[in-house]
Amino acid sequence: MGNDQTFVKALGRADVLAVGFGAMIGFGWVVLAGEWVSGAGTAGAALAFVLGGSVMAVVGLTYAELVSALPKAGGEHHYVLRALGSRWAFVASWAMVLGYLSVVAFEAVALPETALYLFPDLPAGLLWTVAGYDVYATWALVGIVGAVVVTWLNYVGIRPAAVAQTVAVAFLVAVGFVMLTGTVAGGSAQLAEPWFTGGFAGILGVLVAVPFLFVGFDVIPQSAEEIKLPERHIGRLLVVSVLMAIAFYVVIVVGTGFALDDVALANSQLAAADAMTSLWGHPAFGTLLVLGGIAGILTSWNAFLIGASRLVYAMAASGMLPRWFAHVHPRYRTPTHAIVFIGGLSVLAPLFGDNMLTWLVNAGGLTITMGFTMVAVTFLVLRRREPGLARPFRVRGGPVIGVTAAVASLVLLSLYLPGMPAALGSAEWTIIGGWWLAGLYFLTRFPEVGPGADGEQRLIRATRR
Repeated sequence: MGNDQTFVKALGRADVLAVGFGAMIGFGWVVLAGEWVSGAGTAGAALAFVLGGSVMAVVGLTYAELVSALPKAGGEHHYVLRALGSRWAFVASWAMVLGYLSVVAFEAVALPETALYLFPDLPAGLLWTVAGYDVYATWALVGIVGAVVVTWLNYVGIRPAAVAQTVAVAFLVAVGFVMLTGTVAGGSAQLAEPWFTGGFAGILGVLVAVPFLFVGFDVIPQSAEEIKLPERHIGRLLVVSVLMAIAFYVVIVVGTGFALDDVALANSQLAAADAMTSLWGHPAFGTLLVLGGIAGILTSWNAFLIGASRLVYAMAASGMLPRWFAHVHPRYRTPTHAIVFIGGLSVLAPLFGDNMLTWLVNAGGLTITMGFTMVAVTFLVLRRREPGLARPFRVRGGPVIGVTAAVASLVLLSLYLPGMPAALGSAEWTIIGGWWLAGLYFLTRFPEVGPGADGEQRLIRATRR
């Protein structure tokens, strides 16, 4: 540890669900709902979300068992270290850190981008152009202020951050309920016809994007030491959060399909907002949905800052990163040095514009799927090597679930490769290359320690020597 302080157990059931569910719901659903319905049809898009969400639920099951057995801050770091040793633990953790940092940074850009929908005249005071994107002072200021507020909430304790998360998620759920009510009361099944468009290719077009919208349930294990619940409940809540996200996305897709015809979908910039307006017959409801999107930005932002700071803390506490990051504030009981560092990056993020941060998020998506793959392998290794390990939440059909999760994660990873639907460009590969060069520097500065239940203790002793 960085000092003698420990985390405080402050998260209850509602808090855990808010962290997991909120991390998975950003702003993309507000912008992309029309494309999903147009590309696959109302039923086709909904089916894609059910299928894609189910795949992520399988991956989530491996996390659920591992977090119940090893409820430590840093999640993947501890699982892989115990199963595969220090080198692979660093690879998995370093991969996830880039993914988390990319989301935290991007949300600082998503907030002012969303504000443009409500305040079209917001841009003023051109600062510079980055990768073809004009950065304005007023636009950047919105993101910077948001970053300062989210960082401060996390700095002063997990409880304030959790309260803010729960309030924002409650609003987000309320918006979904309003959409569902409007669909039942004012929607038209005739507008949703044809239910399937584009055949299998149409569903696949939506399915490719779906799994990446569910990234975030893995934030729950990062804060495991701050959860005041029996270990078996943590695993269950993780899976429930994924199911909640499936339900939310299906409600948005069906509501959009029941409200707008093909022409309206084609001409709509924010189809979900226009659908809400149509369902209730007043533009105020469209604005309400956009505000729900802003709540989604904040919940995702806050959750990933929680996850990133705990993972960086865990790596530093075991000697993989400078121990400065392992400091726990004596009063607030949060890893404040890690929070300030990550929050500082999000403060700077708006100054780089939208395009640069989009590249970062794409690069982070690939590394997150790397982490998922290694967790699935770890799940299988520990099942074989440590069958007697206490698993309060034990997944039935463990080997089948583990293999399915590993294969699914590899498939997701392959989608980023050249020639695939989500293939990365040269800018993203440059970011990934730079990230792993930096990782190589840290990787060579701590000793290799083999797997085992005492792996972390042996690594800490070795790095201190």
